[in-house]
Amino acid sequence: MTQRGRPPHDDVLTPGEWRVVEFVRHGLTNPAIAARMGTSTDAVKFHVANILVKLGLPSRMELRHWTGIRRGAALACQSNDLQQEFAMGPIGQISRQVRDIAAAQTWYGEVLGLKHLYSFGDLAFFDCGGVRLFLSQTDQPADGESILYFRVDDIRHSHAALESAGVTFLNAPHLVHRHEDGTEEWMAFFNDNEGRPLALMSQVRNGSA
Repeated sequence: MTQRGRPPHDDVLTPGEWRVVEFVRHGLTNPAIAARMGTSTDAVKFHVANILVKLGLPSRMELRHWTGIRRGAALACQSNDLQQEFAMGPIGQISRQVRDIAAAQTWYGEVLGLKHLYSFGDLAFFDCGGVRLFLSQTDQPADGESILYFRVDDIRHSHAALESAGVTFLNAPHLVHRHEDGTEEWMAFFNDNEGRPLALMSQVRNGSA
């Protein structure tokens, strides 16, 4: 007899629910998530409610700090030795908000001569001698603060080590992008002692040991 409905998943969440989780952990609102996923805000609310029930979490804030990783993710296959010595890596990315992404791409690329890496909608990335410049378009007044992203080899270990040192994170390590070659980009955000934004970033490739 043919089984009807969606095929069963061997993970705690469905692929669609995992997408919502990563957006929530990144700090996006329900309307912003709906726009990214091409669905309604009510559908996102429904997903979030189901996710909280499945994971036994009391609130959206708890979900932002939930450290679960989807089955099959490259990071899930990476060894996570919490006994290794922690060391912060070099700056890998700096972000800046712009009002007009098309004009900014022209200025940074043609006027400054920076190498354009790739663009996604209202996001653009340039290479600055090995440091990635991340431009994002916003209609809101810019706060003037750039975010410094520090590269680390093991984002789970780095997250745990900094928490043990008293750093308060705004979210758990979460997947922000998967490149065409399967390389995953993971990030976790926190503030410095004066409240300025910082982040950990890690690129994880399939087969990482």
